[in-house]
Amino acid sequence: MQVGVVFPQTEIGADPGAVREFAQAAEGLGYKHILAFDHVLGADPSAREEWNKPYSSDDMFHELFVLFGYLAGCTEAIEMVSGILILPQRQTALVAKQAAAVDVLTEGRLRLGIGIGWNDVEYEALGEKFTNRGKRSEEQIELLRELWTKPIVDYHGDYHDITSAGINPLPIQRPIPIWLGGGADRVINRIARLGDGWIPQFQPDDNGRVQLDKLWSSMDEIGRDRKEIGIEGRIALNQGSIEDWSKLVTDWDEMGASHLSVNTMKMGLSGPDAHIKAIEEFRDCL
Repeated sequence: MQVGVVFPQTEIGADPGAVREFAQAAEGLGYKHILAFDHVLGADPSAREEWNKPYSSDDMFHELFVLFGYLAGCTEAIEMVSGILILPQRQTALVAKQAAAVDVLTEGRLRLGIGIGWNDVEYEALGEKFTNRGKRSEEQIELLRELWTKPIVDYHGDYHDITSAGINPLPIQRPIPIWLGGGADRVINRIARLGDGWIPQFQPDDNGRVQLDKLWSSMDEIGRDRKEIGIEGRIALNQGSIEDWSKLVTDWDEMGASHLSVNTMKMGLSGPDAHIKAIEEFRDCL
């Protein structure tokens, strides 16, 4: 099981030195990937009658592809993972270009986690339709793989038209792995058909096993080998003790997770040193 860290997006701050320090420390501690959350815009709660969403304009988010481009020059081996990039609010060809650039600059160290998101405020501002985002994402996945593997693409779908054009340079990985987030039944079906991996929100408990069984059943129905899909577990260090974390690592491993990420946000930590200390303590319990 490959173990990595969640980049503390909302708490790391805007100092580039702090961003670099955390990533280099994670790599130095032996973590294999760094997973970063994605949001482009935050809504102002005071301008809305009700706002009960996880994030707002008060929460800081570094833009993922810019962040990974910066970390490409600061690290040597650690994998960059978007967890998750809200794909349908972005132009597909531009995502293909940006992801390919990161993959080239990191020499093949990008894993693209994608999802459809919940924030209609971002969709409005970015000029993309919120109500058909799930269906559009399936075409986007298909087109991304075309653009990453062919120098010239001719594609005419329900939402995209490309006539004899391509990106250059192509990525190192052809195609870049695409992992999906989410947990609704229709999303699980989409993962079974189109995904290289799943970044779910469940825990390694009875409910998690039920969700995972849905994925395996969907894959069995279409004749796809279960080994073709990875599973990324998550452990939040703001919950439980070191003993609890150690048990969760075992539970995720027994559940068949191929990857695991540890999240230090919402622990009341301040500055990169505190987050680094937390991931060091977690590493020592492995």
